Amino acid sequence: MTKKIYEDFCPVRHIVDRFGDKWSMLTLWTIHERGVVRFGELSRSIPDISQKMLTATLRTLETDGYVARRVYAEIPPRVEYRLTPLGETLIPHLAALIEWALAHRADVEAARAVRR
Repeated sequence: MTKKIYEDFCPVRHIVDRFGDKWSMLTLWTIHERGVVRFGELSRSIPDISQKMLTATLRTLETDGYVARRVYAEIPPRVEYRLTPLGETLIPHLAALIEWALAHRADVEAARAVRR
């Protein structure tokens, strides 16, 4: 199995790459915490993300099947986001990564300080 991650077209790399960006994991976790969330609420919950970047992140997560988008035929339009069953399967793994990052934050910061 390890050999496959080194192949030119590695499905693992292409899937995990989605979470290597700055916003995908945070967006998924925020939707998880709130259950069903509207765009404006999501935008306020992640204050340093631009609307353009949030839109792009949500589209990517929707395309990959992690997030479901529902548009209501109202004026103004109301749009809600929720995790799909596939997206829900990521939550325990994201939680473990978040726990690891919190537990080792000081170690990482100390290592970075040595390199500066």
